[in-house]
Amino acid sequence: MRHKKAREWEKRLKAVFDQIDIELEKEYGDRFDLHPARPEHGATSSREMDGLFNVGASYSAGFGSRFGPGYVVDIRLATLQRIPKELKLELRDKAQAMLVEKLPAAFPGKELHVVKERNHLRIHGDLSLNTGTRT
Repeated sequence: MRHKKAREWEKRLKAVFDQIDIELEKEYGDRFDLHPARPEHGATSSREMDGLFNVGASYSAGFGSRFGPGYVVDIRLATLQRIPKELKLELRDKAQAMLVEKLPAAFPGKELHVVKERNHLRIHGDLSLNTGTRT
């Protein structure tokens, strides 16, 4: 069983990723054929399960990272087509800009950073579960 504050933190983070997913779908959703087993964007109740994009993150303890603990961001495209490396980099840069814009509203008072690390993005900084609001 997970702590209530940890669930709330990840719920807020997922809401940010859902917003990014919607924006990427609008801008890039028609560039590739959707995987035949994947429902159209908006067809399910979960952004992870439909449309071309699945944007999310996994917590990392930060071993081997110069930034320490954080969330490693994953941008997946549900297509059988080859995705050019240039587009992957463009999507990473767009996602980074959107995270920098959206995280402060989702986590007011937190100092969070979004950095490029190797081939992915990492969210690091104040990951404490204290949200500044009373429960």
